[in-house]
Amino acid sequence: MPAALGSEAAGKQGKFWEMHDKIFENQKAISEENLVAWAGELGLDVEQFKKDMASDELKKKITEQQTQGVTLGARGTPAFFVNGRFLSGAQPVENFKKLIDEEKAKAQKLVDAGTPRAGVYEKTIANGKTKV
Repeated sequence: MPAALGSEAAGKQGKFWEMHDKIFENQKAISEENLVAWAGELGLDVEQFKKDMASDELKKKITEQQTQGVTLGARGTPAFFVNGRFLSGAQPVENFKKLIDEEKAKAQKLVDAGTPRAGVYEKTIANGKTKV
């Protein structure tokens, strides 16, 4: 939760990815004190950052995202979804290529059957998850 709060609080000041990178570079040193220090290093308004870190709004947002992830099968990181198909954990690039190629083939079948290209994704994930 602290890392997520730090990233989201930094994001409110336009520095989500910068804080994200800082956190990943220093994973073993994550603490509220260090998050505040890193916010200062990134040029953030530190007092606003602290307020945002403590906000119920951000805590609620993160909790909702975690709940959604668990509902979809993502119980850890990294977790990936390609057209609603779940790929868990660090994977060799070949696994991503295989999954993407399968999804491209399915998409082409939908287009060939008359689905407009702009509607393929919506149709593919219409039920939240796709079949393997």
